[in-house]
Amino acid sequence: MYERILVRYGDLTLKGKNKKVFVERVNQLIREKVNNPHVKYEKNHDRLYIVLNGEHHEEIIASLDKVSGLSSYSFISKTSRDMESIKAKALEVVQGELGDKVVTFKVETKRADKTYPLQSPEISKEIAGHVLRNTETLLVDVHNPELTLFIEVRHHGAYLYCNKMKGMGGFPVGVAGKGLLMMSGGIDSPVAGFLAMKQGIEIECIHFESTPLTSIESAQKVIDLTEKLSHFAPKNKINLHMVPFKELHEQLLEYVPEAYNITIMRRMMYRISEQIAAKHRCLVLINGESVGQVASQTLQSMVAINDVTTMPVLRPLVTYDKLDIIDISNKIDCYDISVKPFEDCCTVYVPKKPTTSPKVYRCEYYETLFDYKPIIDKAVRDTKTFVIEAGSSRDITLEGFTIAEIPPKLTIPKE
Repeated sequence: MYERILVRYGDLTLKGKNKKVFVERVNQLIREKVNNPHVKYEKNHDRLYIVLNGEHHEEIIASLDKVSGLSSYSFISKTSRDMESIKAKALEVVQGELGDKVVTFKVETKRADKTYPLQSPEISKEIAGHVLRNTETLLVDVHNPELTLFIEVRHHGAYLYCNKMKGMGGFPVGVAGKGLLMMSGGIDSPVAGFLAMKQGIEIECIHFESTPLTSIESAQKVIDLTEKLSHFAPKNKINLHMVPFKELHEQLLEYVPEAYNITIMRRMMYRISEQIAAKHRCLVLINGESVGQVASQTLQSMVAINDVTTMPVLRPLVTYDKLDIIDISNKIDCYDISVKPFEDCCTVYVPKKPTTSPKVYRCEYYETLFDYKPIIDKAVRDTKTFVIEAGSSRDITLEGFTIAEIPPKLTIPKE
């Protein structure tokens, strides 16, 4: 019945002189995600029509669900502009939606071509009458209908549809620049990465692995989570930077008082992340912190931790409740991975009484107790980058990392 999918850009149409850049970017992402040589694309001002050419629409819609910058989309049928053709197509579309259901119904018409001889209310009235005369399960309700037939009369034809599916919204990923996501194996950071991409930020990920102080499975979790995010990324790929953190982790456990351990650890991670970000042309750091959620996420802790970097830090989850975060985690298929019981270096040695109001001067003093700078330099040098591609996470193992018992699957990509 439906030959096309109508794609709406939403807020992209408000971008003024930059509108063309945004629209071209989202069209490029659509082609990448759909990746089907048989479908065709018809551009028309602020819309895009995907001509299915017999391809399965379910697969196309699943691909569009991974494209940021889309307001909504609809299955749509096209016919010529004469009223008899519109009537015939309207009846076909409505009957295809109905089945045997009894529903309330109305017609809404948009006359984009103002030279068309009939006005919108006249078109709606005539089409509704024809549909009602030729069906037995429709009742008219112009205020709260269960089924609405939308008709758009344009210069090059009439378009009809009954459904409107919500898109991701936001802006096309990559149009805002690139950020470095501090990726743990928990629930929050993958959701923060997704929300950043939804707002147009392309991401690379950084993870601090500390095997054997932490399990190799915790690093595999991060690979699997990055793979889930790669479905939303340009070209379905994300760079994951694995930082060997064991030596620095051991120094922290030996020299830093327990109450300040997590705070100093986070300061070290920020120092390393800033260097990796600069090396890979990332403009900002991104993390999954939400104010007050744990001891290291109080405002006082954030101030003490941020003190070591001049790079902007984005916290997309700062106003989110945990249940909202979990809901998004489920939607992006990350939750079941995130809750696997393998802890990273921020959670495996949680202090019994971590400070919630750390002082910068105390942090600076505790950092004088060991020579961390050469260890940081070495960690940056020894960081290994994996290219995580959608569908490939289980082809990746951590060969060359600090423990010998490694799943025999992948090799590190060549430089």
